Amino acid sequence: MPEAAPARVLACGAYLKNTACLIDGQRVLWSASHGDLVGAANREALDESVEQLMREASGPLQAVAHDLHPDFYSTHVAQALAFRLGIPAIAVQHHHAHIAVVQAEQAVEGPIIGLALDGVGLGEDGSAWGGEVLWVDACTVAHRWRRLDHLAPLLLPGADTAAREPWRMAAAVLHRLGRTDEIEAKFSPAVGEHAARVVRNLLERKINSPSTTSAGRWFDAAAGALGLSVRQSAEAEAAIAMEQQARGWLQAHPEFDVPWRSLDLAPLVCELFSIADQGAEASARGAALFHLGLANGLAHSAIEAARAHDTQTVVLGGGCFFNQVLSERLSATLQDADLVVLRPQSVDCGDAGVALGQAWVAACTLLADRAPQSLVEA
Repeated sequence: MPEAAPARVLACGAYLKNTACLIDGQRVLWSASHGDLVGAANREALDESVEQLMREASGPLQAVAHDLHPDFYSTHVAQALAFRLGIPAIAVQHHHAHIAVVQAEQAVEGPIIGLALDGVGLGEDGSAWGGEVLWVDACTVAHRWRRLDHLAPLLLPGADTAAREPWRMAAAVLHRLGRTDEIEAKFSPAVGEHAARVVRNLLERKINSPSTTSAGRWFDAAAGALGLSVRQSAEAEAAIAMEQQARGWLQAHPEFDVPWRSLDLAPLVCELFSIADQGAEASARGAALFHLGLANGLAHSAIEAARAHDTQTVVLGGGCFFNQVLSERLSATLQDADLVVLRPQSVDCGDAGVALGQAWVAACTLLADRAPQSLVEA
């Protein structure tokens, strides 16, 4: 780190692609990757890594950081360790942590606008976030932040099942557009009449259908609308298929653009339904349309936020930025508006790197708690 950490903090990371991290002066010490904290072996590996990082610290820990979600195994590990040591356990919202990774890594001066895009993270309002426009204060006061804007919410019919079946998210878009009565006819050929009817009923009655602003779920909806993915056998499979289609189209049509300024992508996805049966060329164009619409909508929101909050810096964080088409188009548009665009350099932009942001925000929180009240108010 270019700037010494305000406190010595161990962070226990995310639930998926878990790694733990210790910030100690200008040192950043990482654990091995533990993968997803589903099975006992990965959880035991996190336990062992936490003990190893404590042994490598130059002095006693001053806090332990963890995700805001109370049920994550990593949260339980952090809280138990903090209790054992008699130090604070500090919860850090997932998307805030994604943006704080860059502040820790690059010592960004001044407040920034953060675009945090991923599959899911618990928001401060208790709902599932994942397509967020944030304001985060300067490097050493990065604990100060707020949510400025977000992608339009979609319902998740069947809750976690919807993340594995993109057709459900496409159905949720129809519901958002007031076209719920089309769901059965649209999806029965692919998934069966019973499944389509169940999803329609879930959406109509808002049963087991929590709301999310997740960019990942919007990608799923687009892939489902285009017929590129009905069910996913691996994480981000639908989004990867969308990117591959979009990249090929844009290489052949570099002048293609979508003049979109909204974070409600439902009208764009609606267009995809109409071209789903028109062949591979139309499908590729639809994937490009979605990518550029998302990039332009995010850019518009970020540019407006940067002007309103007198900053020239936009930080990109979250696993959706592994998508090169989205990252490159969004970055180019922001740079054309004379904004500086930053993203993690030596750290994973997805959940594998989020522990650094957790640790940094927790350290800034401790620094503020130790400061005289007159300085905090100033």
